[in-house]
Amino acid sequence: MTAVIEMKHVILASQSPRRKELLEKCIRNFAVCPADIDETLDPDLPAAEAVRQLSVRKAEAVLRTHPEAVVIGSDTVVAADGVILGKPADRSDAERMLKMLSGKTHQVITGLCIMSTRKVFSDVSCANVTFAALSEDEIESYIMSGEPMDKAGSYAIQGEAGRFITCISGDYYTIVGLPLNMAYEELKKIEEY
Repeated sequence: MTAVIEMKHVILASQSPRRKELLEKCIRNFAVCPADIDETLDPDLPAAEAVRQLSVRKAEAVLRTHPEAVVIGSDTVVAADGVILGKPADRSDAERMLKMLSGKTHQVITGLCIMSTRKVFSDVSCANVTFAALSEDEIESYIMSGEPMDKAGSYAIQGEAGRFITCISGDYYTIVGLPLNMAYEELKKIEEY
């Protein structure tokens, strides 16, 4: 078996450069077509189910306009103390989130949906991430870098925030934004789609 799957008519329904980079580790040929949907999570659902449903909605939206394709939808949330932390609205929101994460363990949950007109795969992957206690100066310096501003939970583990992480339990790639092994194992079954 080849290390990287070769296929055509696969679309990643995401504008995330991180997801694109990760998917390139699994398959050679795919297009990128971000889903144009309302990404509001259902507040009445547990975080894992809400993010799973959002990944399905992304895939469905792109599949409607590309019915010949296999579409991959994915989304990631950070949950701390039962609160879902999305992308920060502004600098003070980023500061609030980083203070919530400081010195504690939180969850990062990524939903994955692989969908065609014949088959749907949908699941979630969860990882626990522990932050060191952060000083006010560390938080301010990190926010000044600009990195937190478009990231769920206001941090990027693969970026400068990596220096704050003391422990990870679970799939690292789930934290980055795409559960790589889960996607790879399902994409190996592509003839079923």
